[in-house]
Parts: sequence; C-alpha cells; structure tokens
Amino acid sequence: MQGGKEMKIAYIITRADAIGGAQVHVKDLAYFLKKQGHEVIVLVGGTGSFTEKLKELDIPYIALRHLVRPINPFKDLLALKEIIDVLREIKPDIISLHSSKAGWLGRLAAKWLKIPVVFTAHGWAFTEGVPKRQQIVYRWAEKLAAPFAGKIITVSNHDRELAIRYKITHPSKIVTIHNGVPDIDSTLFAKPEVEPVHLIMVARFEEQKDHILLLETLEELKDLSWTFELVGDGPLIGIVRERAEKLGISDKVQFSGACDDVPFRLAKAQIFILTSKWEGFPRSILEAMRAGLPVIASDVGGVKEAVIDGLTGYIIPRGDKEELKKRLKELILDSHKRIRFGLAGRKRYEEFFTFERMAKQTMEVYQEVIRQKSSKML
Repeated sequence: MQGGKEMKIAYIITRADAIGGAQVHVKDLAYFLKKQGHEVIVLVGGTGSFTEKLKELDIPYIALRHLVRPINPFKDLLALKEIIDVLREIKPDIISLHSSKAGWLGRLAAKWLKIPVVFTAHGWAFTEGVPKRQQIVYRWAEKLAAPFAGKIITVSNHDRELAIRYKITHPSKIVTIHNGVPDIDSTLFAKPEVEPVHLIMVARFEEQKDHILLLETLEELKDLSWTFELVGDGPLIGIVRERAEKLGISDKVQFSGACDDVPFRLAKAQIFILTSKWEGFPRSILEAMRAGLPVIASDVGGVKEAVIDGLTGYIIPRGDKEELKKRLKELILDSHKRIRFGLAGRKRYEEFFTFERMAKQTMEVYQEVIRQKSSKML
C-alpha cells in the first residue's frame, strides 16, 4: 500500500439524496483513483441523485439503510452496526470519511475494526455563522471523535486554524488540502466582457446560503442591465422564488434548478456570486475561477484563500448589503475589470486548485496514515 502500490479505499458519506460539495468531492476522487488502478467503494446513506451519479461512472457503492443526517440515537446505533458489518466484509486498507454523521460513526467503526481512517471536514459545523447552540454541540462531538482518526483533512487553512483554536485535536493530526476541481475544455471558458451582464450563483437553497440578501441587493440595481441565474435546488427554493416576485425582479431572475451542465452555464455568465452565512472552502468558486469568471463572495470560511480581493474579484463582509451593492454595480459597469479579474482567477486556479494537486496530496495522507497504523501494530 506504500510507494504507489494499489489500495482498497472505502469512502463513507452521509447523504445520497443531495449533491453538494462533499458528494462531488467523493465522486471525483473515487473516479480518479479507480482509473489509477485502486479499488474503491462508496458507502452512503440511502439512494438518490448521488448514487445515480456513482452508477453512471461505474463506481461501486453500498446504500446503507440506517445512516441518516438527523441525530437519532436508535438509528445511529443501527447505522454503526451496519457500517461495522460492511467494513468487516469488504476489508479496506483505509477508510475515508466525509460529512459530520459519517465522520463520527465511521471513526467509531474504524476504531472497533482497527482500520486506518482519515476524516475530511468540508467546513466545520461549529464555524462562525452557524447558530451558537449548534456550534457547541458539534464542537464537543468533534473533540470526542478526533482521537480515532489517523489524520483530519481540512479543506482550508481557516478550518485548520479553527480546529486548533478550539483544541479539537493536536495540530500535527490536522492537515490542509485545498479543494481542487478537474479542468475544462477551453470552449467552456467564460467571456466576461459580454453585455448585457449575466450573473450566476450555484448553491443549494438552504439556510447556509444567503439568497435573500442577494435578491434584495439586486432589487436596488434593477435599473442596470443584467440578468441573474440561480442554479441549485433545496428546501428554501419556494421562499426565494416568492421573494423575487415580491421585489418585482422575477422577470430578470432565472431559477434553473439542479443542473448537470454547470460548466456550460458558467461559460455563458460574466460574474459569479456566492453570498453565504458560513462556508468551508466552496468548490463552486473554484469552478467559476476555472472558467475565468470574476467572483464576488462573502468573507466566510476559507473563501479568501481562493478569491483575492481586488485581484480575482471582491470579498464582502457577511451580510453587508451596501458593500455587495457597491461591488456588484462596479463589475456590472466595468467590462475591463471583469476581464482582468477573470484572467487572474483562471491563473490562480491553474497554480493552486487543480484536481491532480489535490488528489496527489490526499493519496500522500492515506499512505502516511496506513504506515502509521502498520508501525503501531508491529
């Protein structure tokens, strides 16, 4: 399993009914490593759009009956037993965990079975912007589970520093590997100079994303020439659609739902926006930079590790409507700045956020954890 030898890797993630950043991360990594000759299998709670994607890519998976997102002591115990039974049967060389619930139960199962394990935190559930009570619960849960992981991967330096500040585990056990996304054909590069300007935001309609702030800001800019596309689905889509109608801008706003052709849609846009209350390290921003789009995003999580304010786009304080309005107006009216920011963003993607870089660093962590486990057993 060392020095580039083939591995058997079990990925565990909580939800199959939605495709967010963590699901895309697991899908892309499993597909890449399978092509490299490694044996991969994904364990996931239930079935849904995520398992359909795995099926399309011929990535083996097992749908777990009892693994669900809400905390339920009875179901969680059943899920733990189910995970242990499956892992005992497939005997992976290493377990790679993603999302909070899978992270807790998977670490307990790995400890029970003495299998090397890595947990990837796609943004902590105790980060700034999350409700305070929830922060406290998740912080203690992570402290309890942390000793069972060989390494914890954070997708931003911000998250690594947050874990160190709250003493989740020893700093030596936490490593930052920034997200990376596969490259695209040059035919999918955006043209930021095109007018009228088409704005785009790719995000699920959940409490984490601040769609309402963005719509209320755009209402104050409705006299400018722009259209806005919202890509994604989620439980709050109806509320957001209703707000667009009440603000009188529904004729300029397009709700595209969940889409499989996001790169194509980014190629038709001139500005990418992501207003959030909290984040880890959003893949959607990297996809926008990959396309050569200027980015306006909330200063949450590790966002400013991707977007350089005044160079590749603008970082705005969380919830700051006036700053958002100022920067949106500026980029809508200045095609030269859009071009300059877009080119700088594409260059930054090529230097720091390619998928190959992320995959190489992740494999190095897997190999290190396996070596550590082997040396302890000698």
